[in-house]
Amino acid sequence: MSIGRVILSIICPPLAVIDKGCGSIIIVFLLWLCGWVPGVIAALVILNNPKS
Repeated sequence: MSIGRVILSIICPPLAVIDKGCGSIIIVFLLWLCGWVPGVIAALVILNNPKS
């Protein structure tokens, strides 16, 4: 996980996970609509996952 992705996930979480698949983008986007903090946390968790 690069520092650029971390900054992007803080500014706009759905853009940070754009290469992780459609499901990840939708989940992060919906959480981001519910609140900024849940979207950022979800994006950081997805970016920190070593399997993807």
